[in-house]
Amino acid sequence: VRAPHQENVLQRVLQLPVVSSTCQTLQRKYSSTKESHPLMASVCQVYERGVQGAGALAMWGMEPVVRRLEPQFAVANNLACRGLDHLEEKIPALQYPVDK
Repeated sequence: VRAPHQENVLQRVLQLPVVSSTCQTLQRKYSSTKESHPLMASVCQVYERGVQGAGALAMWGMEPVVRRLEPQFAVANNLACRGLDHLEEKIPALQYPVDK
């Protein structure tokens, strides 16, 4: 039996075989493209640093709001986990990697 209040719906979705295998395939393609094309690699590195900086700044700015809305996030997460339970029951293909 799962403890919904301790689960994170995003982590659960990322752990679904269909999602994790898709992410792994995309990561391999991205890495392969960067290795094959030096110009693309330099552009990607600049973009990656920018995204990391923007993400850190956004998290710093959102922290007070997130803290205040934590109870609402917990309720939304719980509902989303229950919805995911339902989807996993109704769509068994979510438990298989993309190539299957």
